[in-house]
Amino acid sequence: MNEQDQRMPRRPEPYWRESTTLPTFKPLKENMNVDVTVVGGGITGITTAYLLQKAGKQVALLEADVLLNGTTGHTTAKITAQHDLIYNELLSHFGYEKTKLYYEATSDAIHFIRKTVEDLQIDCDLTTENAYIYTNTNRYISKFEQELKAYEKLGIEGELVDSIPLKLPIRAAIMMKEQAQFHPLAYLKQLVQNFIDAGGRVFEQTVAVDLLEEQQRNVITREGYRITCDHVVESSHFPFFDRGFYFSKMYADRSYILGVKTNDDYPGGMYLSAEDPKRSVRHSTYKGERLLIIGGEKHKTGQGMDTMLHYEALERFSYDHFTVTGIPYRWSAQDLTTLDKLPYIGQASKNQPNVFVATGFRKWGMTNGTVAAHLMADLILERQNPYKELFKPNRFTADPSIKSFLSYNIDVAKHLLDGKLDSTEKGPEELERDEGDIVRVNGKRAGGYRDKDGTIHLVNTTCTHLGCEVEWNRGDRTWDCPCHGSRFSYEGNVVEGPAKKPLEKLNTEEEHG
Repeated sequence: MNEQDQRMPRRPEPYWRESTTLPTFKPLKENMNVDVTVVGGGITGITTAYLLQKAGKQVALLEADVLLNGTTGHTTAKITAQHDLIYNELLSHFGYEKTKLYYEATSDAIHFIRKTVEDLQIDCDLTTENAYIYTNTNRYISKFEQELKAYEKLGIEGELVDSIPLKLPIRAAIMMKEQAQFHPLAYLKQLVQNFIDAGGRVFEQTVAVDLLEEQQRNVITREGYRITCDHVVESSHFPFFDRGFYFSKMYADRSYILGVKTNDDYPGGMYLSAEDPKRSVRHSTYKGERLLIIGGEKHKTGQGMDTMLHYEALERFSYDHFTVTGIPYRWSAQDLTTLDKLPYIGQASKNQPNVFVATGFRKWGMTNGTVAAHLMADLILERQNPYKELFKPNRFTADPSIKSFLSYNIDVAKHLLDGKLDSTEKGPEELERDEGDIVRVNGKRAGGYRDKDGTIHLVNTTCTHLGCEVEWNRGDRTWDCPCHGSRFSYEGNVVEGPAKKPLEKLNTEEEHG
């Protein structure tokens, strides 16, 4: 294999999407009436739509882009209740009953996925794996011991070990037994098909922008079409209709993933480092060969160092610990963390009893998205659900919510000010091919990117959400907002919310030198 074969690909593309052929759907082109409108075509939206249609509701599923190209399409796809070192922390903040409910909710999600795969005979590489959090530093040993005590108190099957099956240097690890992993898009592709077979309708390239009239029972699309319904589910990662000020109660951060080919034997298991920078390892297959899914390197969106350096750090880790024969994939993911680290799932607000929201999964969307789907479906179907109070979006816990709220929003204010004070003097003509940067246009700050053909794309760098200044993300070739996590393509189109409107395009010039 030559050196070129072993380099990371120039463009990011997740393995899950490249290895699955997904159906395509037309945009909504007419007004319509349904029982429930579900906005967002990831694991939460698809599972919710599937459950409701199966229960006899008429459901429309809207996706602003194409199905499964958001957070779900960029996951590591671990199906686990081991959400980092969380259980001792949750016990200290919420007590035994609520922490036990959190574990039971995620365990229910794992059981549902397993049973659905079995019942529908879905070929999605579902395997049972032990999950490990490991450390190579002594300072985490006491935290592991406390976490194990939390496991024992909650009845979680696990143990503290001083070695792991994977050949990584460690001092200790805490194991949670019989968790799982799968190919998420192969799984959800079948749920989409069953949803359609039951009479559900899917619309791609359909952007929901507002809710109007009669307690928000009308979903309005960007093109002006209206869906009248009894209930609306916001499963669009960030709520598109934000009357709960969720942007001030969550922060967005990014992480990075490589698909790494290796001839090394793999002993099984899913692995996550306790310390930063995070390192996550699981396995899959690639054209009959072993493929390691290696992730980590989290940081707040739009902040920190050159994003390409995060990919390069994972590349070094891969070569240091495995016999790498190729790196055919690289991609990144974004997720949201709430004030108290529990997702917001349920009625969006007291004034919106028929609007439901699910967000803030803290990178554990396979289980939390499944939990959310069941909870919202139960609320719509007026069924009892034991997790309603635990995840309700309007909760506020004095500890740690107050500290988190102040910290998040002080950070926002800092970056809002820093961006306005940027004093670059670089001109668009100085950009190399495939280079993006902050530039000066007519004396004002702008964002510039010169594509591989030499065309320069210029945008106003003021985020259309609340006016922060976006920064260039070289790893993914996007403009990212450091305040609330909105992301835009190099042409200015919205990639991720909370922003709804694109960045303003400025006059461009073409150079084909």
